[in-house]
Amino acid sequence: MDNNCIFCKIIKKELESKIIYEDQNVISFLDINPHTIAHTVVIPKKHYSTILDLSNDDILQLFSGLQKVVDLIKKTINPDGFNIGINHGRVAGQVIDHLHIHVLPRFFNDGGGSIHSIIFNKPKESLDEIYEKIKKYGNRS
Repeated sequence: MDNNCIFCKIIKKELESKIIYEDQNVISFLDINPHTIAHTVVIPKKHYSTILDLSNDDILQLFSGLQKVVDLIKKTINPDGFNIGINHGRVAGQVIDHLHIHVLPRFFNDGGGSIHSIIFNKPKESLDEIYEKIKKYGNRS
């Protein structure tokens, strides 16, 4: 736990939040600045900054909790779909340095876009060049 982290304070119940799901590894609560009805944040109870810090078991536990939260929201407010995402790093909009997954219920004609609408910065390299670079690096492991 990080004593200065707002999410760690929520986990320890030092700050009030609208918790909608909790188990031994994950806690989920309504976002205090919602972009849609039931905009929810799902976090691991252990303090991790990014998804790269988690073990495979931690990822499994986090996504198991995420699935339960999505199912709960689907059953209670019945959205037409969801955007589910992680702001990974400051440049991507991560404001709180504790890994968190946003669950945004979506409705037809709600004015939102797909995940593809958040950035449009086409690469200069070809798809083949990018593929070969990633493949070459991946083969070093």
